Amino acid sequence: MTEQEAFYVLYRFKVTPGKEEAFKEGWCRMTEAIREQRGGLGSRLHYSESGWWMAYAKWPSRQAWESSRRLSDSPDSEAAELMAQSIQERLSPIPLAPEIDLIDRRSENGG
Repeated sequence: MTEQEAFYVLYRFKVTPGKEEAFKEGWCRMTEAIREQRGGLGSRLHYSESGWWMAYAKWPSRQAWESSRRLSDSPDSEAAELMAQSIQERLSPIPLAPEIDLIDRRSENGG
């Protein structure tokens, strides 16, 4: 798969103060479950100084992401509950098609 075939989605959350650890645990568990059960390719979660948590998830294609969203069951219902109890506000996901990727991956691979 080339990087041009990959598809990303941006997520934005406000987390209830004091619930950050539960949110992070839920996010990690959900990402793993999506990878194992639905073909997702992982995610990165970031915290911004504005107080918003932002994440992007990688998928092999937009079709794979949309197919996963249509499923009614959660790949990890406990993780979904952890996140639901932690999130104060959630904005709509933003689909992203990569155009240029200049991130240096040498440090990600230990070299």
